[in-house]
Amino acid sequence: MTETDPPAATVINEAGASPVVLLCEHASNHIPPRYARLGLAEADLARHIAYDIGALPVARHLSRRLDAVLVHSGYSRLLIDCNRPLAAPSSIPERSEDTAIPGNIGIDAAERARRDALFFAPFRERVATLLDARLRAGQPTLLIGMHSFTPVYLGVSRIWHAGMLYGRAHNLGRAMIAGLRASDPALVVGDNEPYRVTEEGDYTVPHQGDARGIPTALIEVRQDLIGHADGQEAWGERLAGVLAAIAADVVTVRER
Repeated sequence: MTETDPPAATVINEAGASPVVLLCEHASNHIPPRYARLGLAEADLARHIAYDIGALPVARHLSRRLDAVLVHSGYSRLLIDCNRPLAAPSSIPERSEDTAIPGNIGIDAAERARRDALFFAPFRERVATLLDARLRAGQPTLLIGMHSFTPVYLGVSRIWHAGMLYGRAHNLGRAMIAGLRASDPALVVGDNEPYRVTEEGDYTVPHQGDARGIPTALIEVRQDLIGHADGQEAWGERLAGVLAAIAADVVTVRER
């Protein structure tokens, strides 16, 4: 690590009053110079394979509007993915979408452990510390990950404008879907689409949230909708309205 490298985990508005805890696991496309872009072209680092385009600006907007804490990662998911268990093949992918990742092919256990220690462990441990502190304090908590997805994946167009991914938190996931659809009936909102959460393939929902009994969901928004400032603000406002209503219900139920 050098002075120019970002922290593995950045916490924004830690004292936020909202029940919502925001995560952005794929916030950055940063790869330290010593990794030589993992053998990829510079243009590849601007693609979805390196990070979730538009997700961090929307997460920052939500943090401001909701007065919510936000934890975001500092490094590209190509180094190691902050939303994958270490044993998952996609934790340090040798191939992402249709692109081989030369710098990840054939790395040994020591390098895997090094990347975990530098780039993933500080993030997951910071999130775990935050969540455990809230549980001890009896603070109502909703854990929300902010993500984005490509309009086309391996040549197949995706019909959704957004999707909600969840595991055990059916009420939260469905309330968010209903809220988004109510905000604009023209929106196509996926229910555990375009991805599906699994214990083996995902980290945040099953291991950070569901395992603690914290209602948890990931928001996915199509990248062409939030790849620019106007879209980021519009979707930030839309999602803030949905989450604010759900958070208010959580607090009201607790106070009864």
